[in-house]
Amino acid sequence: MPQDLRRHVRYPELMLKLQASVYGLYHMTDPTVFYNREDLWTVASEVGSRQPGEQAAIPMEPNFVLMKLPGKGEVEFVEILPFTPSNRNNLIGWIAGRSDGVNYGTALVYDFPKTRLVDGPLQIEARIDQNAQLSGQLSLWNQQGSHVRRGTLLVIPCGKALIYAEPIYLQAERSPMPELRLVVLALQDKLAYGATFEAALRALFGGASSSVSAEPAQPERSATAPSTAGPPDLNALIEGAARDLADYQRLTSEGKLGEAGQKLEQLKQKLDALNARRK
Repeated sequence: MPQDLRRHVRYPELMLKLQASVYGLYHMTDPTVFYNREDLWTVASEVGSRQPGEQAAIPMEPNFVLMKLPGKGEVEFVEILPFTPSNRNNLIGWIAGRSDGVNYGTALVYDFPKTRLVDGPLQIEARIDQNAQLSGQLSLWNQQGSHVRRGTLLVIPCGKALIYAEPIYLQAERSPMPELRLVVLALQDKLAYGATFEAALRALFGGASSSVSAEPAQPERSATAPSTAGPPDLNALIEGAARDLADYQRLTSEGKLGEAGQKLEQLKQKLDALNARRK
C-alpha cells in the first residue's frame, strides 16, 4: 500500500468491538477465576435513543480521538472503548486501538485499580437524572413537539482523574437538525452544566453557578465578594480551554489532524491545571 494512503488507514471499529467482547472474558488468566467467570468484563453502556423520545441503556460505540496515551510521548490517533465489570456500572478499564505508523493494528488495555471505584458512564447518567434542576428542565423540554437527545458521553483522562462530558440536544419532531442546549461536565465528586462548554467549565472550576439558560452563569457571592467568576489566571485557563475545544473541532472537520491533535493536547493541559487547582 502506498505510504501516503497507509498513513490514513485507521483501526477497524468492528475489529475493536469484537476484540473488546472477547477480551472481557479472556483477560482472566487464572484457571479457577476463568472457569467461575469471577472477573467478567463488558463494554460500558450509556444512555442513548432507540426511538425518538425513547431513551435506554445501549453499549458504547468506539470513539476515535487524538490523545497522548499514558506513558507515551507523542499524540496519536487512537480508538478507545471503556469496560465495566459484568452486572456493575463502575469503570474497570479501557482498550485503545492504535493507528499511527508502526503501531498500526496494535491494541493496549489500561486497568483501573480494583481498590478504588471509578464512576462509569451509566453512573454519570444517573447523577444527571438525579439533579433536580437538570431533571426538571429535561422533562420540560421533552414535551409534545420536541424531544431531548443525549450526545455521546466522553471520558477525558485528566492527570490522575477523569472528566466526563456530555452534550444534550433538543430536537423538534419536524426538524432533522438537533440543537445543542446544554453541556454537562462531571468529576468523581462534582457535576456542573451550562449552555456552552465554557459556561460548564466555569461552573465546574470557577465557582460560577450551573445554569440551563443561555446567559453566562454567575458565581454566588456576597456583597463584598469580587465580581469576577475567579482570579484572572483561572478565567484565562477556562477561556483558553474553550478556545482549544473550538479550534480542535474546526481543525478536525477540516481534516487537519496534526494541528487538531496539538489543540487537544493543549486542552488537556489546561484541564489538568484546572483540576490541580481544586486540590
